Amino acid sequence: MSSLAHQLCGLRSSPLSSTPISTRKRFSPVVSAAASPTPISNAQTKERLKLKQLFKEAYERCCITPMDGVSFTLEDFHAALANYDFVSELGTKVKGTVFSTDANGALVDTSAKGTAYLPTQEACIFNIRHVEEAGIYPGLEEEFVIIGEQEQEDDGSLILSLRSVQYGLAWERCRQLQAEDFVIKGKVVDGNKGGVVVLVEGLKGFVPFSQISAKSTAEELLNKELLLKCVEVDEKLSRLILSNSKAIVSSQSELRIGSVVTGIVQILKPYGAFVDIGGVNGLLHVSQISQNHIPDIAAVLQPGDMLKVMILSYDRDRGRISLSTKKLEPSPGDMLHNPKLVFEKADEMAQTFRQRIAQAEAMARAELLEFQPENS
Repeated sequence: MSSLAHQLCGLRSSPLSSTPISTRKRFSPVVSAAASPTPISNAQTKERLKLKQLFKEAYERCCITPMDGVSFTLEDFHAALANYDFVSELGTKVKGTVFSTDANGALVDTSAKGTAYLPTQEACIFNIRHVEEAGIYPGLEEEFVIIGEQEQEDDGSLILSLRSVQYGLAWERCRQLQAEDFVIKGKVVDGNKGGVVVLVEGLKGFVPFSQISAKSTAEELLNKELLLKCVEVDEKLSRLILSNSKAIVSSQSELRIGSVVTGIVQILKPYGAFVDIGGVNGLLHVSQISQNHIPDIAAVLQPGDMLKVMILSYDRDRGRISLSTKKLEPSPGDMLHNPKLVFEKADEMAQTFRQRIAQAEAMARAELLEFQPENS
């Protein structure tokens, strides 16, 4: 232990200098030659001046002709802007994509003002309970009409309608049907003293009783389908008038003057009987029942009687048909005394009637030619 202490005591450091700190020499750093400024060569100066000139020329071009050399022109920009410019006024049409549906309607992405909503009652011109009944599913792209905004929403989400678009198309369809004189079907949904209300192409139209071939009440026709033709189509006045009689006459190609058809007596009137001949009512006037005078029509015919009648005339425009059994009588008064014989001889008597008509027409044409002046 004493030996170790002796060794440690022999390790002494040299004493600190007694010279004051202020009198010591300060450290002077040596400046490296690499840190000194390097002179720029003439080539570098020219390159910088060249770049400066290029930037100056580019700036001037941007100020004078900013679209020079750009393939996307100003007109292209305005056209693209128009595609995305959105006007949310009522009645404006907007394209959108359905991305979800629920029990009350559908959410639509218009890519303009966020999410819009299509209520179920505005999804179709017909009454539906769910939008899927109208073929509206996520992914469907359609053109909608803006009909309002949801005030309770902070972002003012739009309310859309397909019903409005379909109404316009339905009116256009009815105009085409009228112009082309097409026969269509309509379901009776209501009625009043003047006629019945029918549903055609999603629109409500009116059929006066005077334009219904079968003499029936509104209650009897309710929920039944009628053959119809458009008579008046006025979208501005929401006026759609149709005729069942015209449609029936048009659909009956066999209804030719002089042809014999089978019918059932529907209604008796003092002036005659209305006879149903395959869905259309014709009038058998009291003067056309028999060659003999008939004081009481009920003594000869009754509702439900089946008989053969000949078509005397029919008016396609008014949908009216005139009938006759008088022309089918082999002898005057047979309809009163032996109607069975009249019906058995009906086709034969009708053939004779048509021959007489053809002969009369031939004689009339001959007389007309006889009195025409000869060409000089």
